[in-house]
Amino acid sequence: MHGWKIISLFLFCSVLNGAFLCVTVASDDAITLAGQSEPPQEEMTLWYRRPAQDWLEALPIGNGRLGGMVFGGIPEERIQLNEDTLWSGPIANRDRVGAYKHLAEARRLIFEGKYKEGQDLMQKEFLGPRIAPMGYQTLGDLTLRFPTGKEITNYLRELNLDTAIARVRYRDGDAVFTREVFSRPIDQALVVRLTCDQPARLTLDVNLSRPENAVISPMGPDRLAMSGRVDKGKPTEGVQFEARLQAKVNGGKVFTDESGLHIEKANSVTLFLTAATSYREKNPARVCENQLAHVIKRPFEAIRDEHIREHQKLFRRVALNLGKTEAIHLPTDQRLEAVKNGSEDPQLIALYFQYGRYLLISCSRPGCLPSNLQGLWNHHIEAPWNSDYHININIQMNYWPAELCNLSECHEPFFDLIDNLLTHGRKTARDVYGCRGFVAHHTTDAWFWTSPIGQVGYGMWTLGAAWCCQHLWEHYQFTGDCDFLKNRAYPIMKEAAEFFLDFLCEDPKTGKLVSGPSTSPENSFRTKDGQVANLTMGCAIDQEIIWDLFTFCIQAAEILGMNDEFDKQVRTARERLARPMIGSDGRLMEWSEEFEEPEPGHRHVSHLYALHPGNQITLRQTPELAAAARKSLEYRLAHGGGHTGWSRAWMINFWARLEEAETAYDNVLALLRKSTLTNLFDNHPPFQIDGNYGGCAGIAEMLLQSHAGEIHLLPALPRAWANGRLKGLRARGGFEVDMEWKDGILAKAVIHSLVGKECRIRAISQLSVTSNGEVVHSECPEDSVTIFPTNAGSIYNLQ
Repeated sequence: MHGWKIISLFLFCSVLNGAFLCVTVASDDAITLAGQSEPPQEEMTLWYRRPAQDWLEALPIGNGRLGGMVFGGIPEERIQLNEDTLWSGPIANRDRVGAYKHLAEARRLIFEGKYKEGQDLMQKEFLGPRIAPMGYQTLGDLTLRFPTGKEITNYLRELNLDTAIARVRYRDGDAVFTREVFSRPIDQALVVRLTCDQPARLTLDVNLSRPENAVISPMGPDRLAMSGRVDKGKPTEGVQFEARLQAKVNGGKVFTDESGLHIEKANSVTLFLTAATSYREKNPARVCENQLAHVIKRPFEAIRDEHIREHQKLFRRVALNLGKTEAIHLPTDQRLEAVKNGSEDPQLIALYFQYGRYLLISCSRPGCLPSNLQGLWNHHIEAPWNSDYHININIQMNYWPAELCNLSECHEPFFDLIDNLLTHGRKTARDVYGCRGFVAHHTTDAWFWTSPIGQVGYGMWTLGAAWCCQHLWEHYQFTGDCDFLKNRAYPIMKEAAEFFLDFLCEDPKTGKLVSGPSTSPENSFRTKDGQVANLTMGCAIDQEIIWDLFTFCIQAAEILGMNDEFDKQVRTARERLARPMIGSDGRLMEWSEEFEEPEPGHRHVSHLYALHPGNQITLRQTPELAAAARKSLEYRLAHGGGHTGWSRAWMINFWARLEEAETAYDNVLALLRKSTLTNLFDNHPPFQIDGNYGGCAGIAEMLLQSHAGEIHLLPALPRAWANGRLKGLRARGGFEVDMEWKDGILAKAVIHSLVGKECRIRAISQLSVTSNGEVVHSECPEDSVTIFPTNAGSIYNLQ
């Protein structure tokens, strides 16, 4: 039993046509929770025996565009709302036109070791202003208030990842009340269903609200409207927004007045909420009305069943079983607390993995804006870091699971963002740098600006667009979609490469081509005279990303049969690029010189891009560089690295690529123990969703890798996952993989060939291959490698 002292009462009264409705509502603090609900039967469920006490305990739902955070309160249910285009701005262009006139001088100073002077010049001439606060904002809250007894029993709050439905259930006296909340991608409506096992027991007040710049008004007996404009009257004035709420009631009464919408003694209630902004639509109010008109006519059961089917088309592609313990019978917050206190819970890790996939499905569907720093879910008017798109790792990490975890369609909004960067990026390349092609820096937002802004320590970095291009190439690698490569990916990659063909310069000491002046994202170094600086020439991540970009262009040209002057220029430039170097202490160098590090445990590990997500460093093809990368990781972690959620998630991926199973697993545990909230959101702190996606991808990388020209089965399987199975992970080359393992050894695997390429498998030993009961000829160039031909659409069984 858990009780709270009575703190507050709320009283809501309405009069309409002589009818008087008065709902007296106690706060959650006035209620005693008694009895224990049974655990949900579905294992892929987050569940709790108490309501959320704050936003970071609420449960997320979303259809890619319209999202909610469900609190599960008893006398008062709060559903915090988001619409993905509700942004302030746009703001004026911040390109420093003609800045390129000072580039040669800044480079000369840095090459001569005058780092601070060169950096000061870049700050003065290249960086535009950072404008804050501005960015992505909350739509507001949908609030439901109920009359409630003082003792509630069998309370249960849950989020079923398999159905994408948040649910609350409890007993109040002789009645059992149930709420279901979900956001439908099909007709773009958020749905709240209220039922009770006793007739005429649903009495409630419903309202919409927003912290600022919103007007809420009744629209007939069963509807409410909310409208406004973001940052109205400010320099950052943004989109116009609209929301519509309609109640569909079985039995009882429903009416509205200036205080909201009121329902009395109903048998069941369904609330439908739609929202839109002027970002996409000239008349968002009409869009809301049309969406409501479409969904309101349908029976609830059909709406719910259709929602589940649509969600499961994506979610059920992948299944993962890592084993389970008795902890599965405990609520999610108790399981997480047990892990933080030293226990291990393999099924919680599988749940966390699938939660990452659920979040991506819920906030990144075709036609939507991409997942931002908070995904879709943000309750702020002034969000941390504007809740924008940081393109110096964060948005890339958001999409690491997309291809590997069989959610290729969810990658589409990121590709749209890259497309939309082109117009501004061409202007920035031309006006700021005097270069062809297009460029973007460390961050952007829904208006797709590309200027270098703020301080050089984070803002002077020209590789944002180039890193984004890796995702275009990865999509082709996983899908084999030549139309995508020819018509979408290659033209963008070519323009990104053209910028660097113009921007690169020769290092006078080595004769190699280097980028810069540039920061190794957000890090700093100490010069020989003791000054702390950020900018140098040819830092490792720049060179690694440019090498990747040039390589993607060369390989794409070969696939598409192109052999033109651009291809020759890229090949020549790639040969002259400065490459990763190993320092005197055996570590991979972050900068072109060996500098002292003011923050040896810095959260970014940018110089290891070549290990992950890149593939220039691999255990078997570049063992010396892999050893240097390992030393860099050990050094960074020994000095406190990985202390933010997303940084810890990156560590999992690094150690998986190094095939250090136990160390990768230790970092999975560290992610849960140090950087995970009770609703399993990643904690930077504050909440930032990239760690969820990075952790999801890292768990997958421990089980399956394909970056080194072969499919490696169970490359970093820890002892804690000795027995398990998975279905549906994707591999480069156009393959889908199912596996089962026992006592740490692969028992069997199934390979689905999607495009008919030759398949090269690495496993603990040679494998026999059959298809349709027939033996498939295979070759074994080494003990652990099996190579065999495939046909598109065929399935191959490996023993």
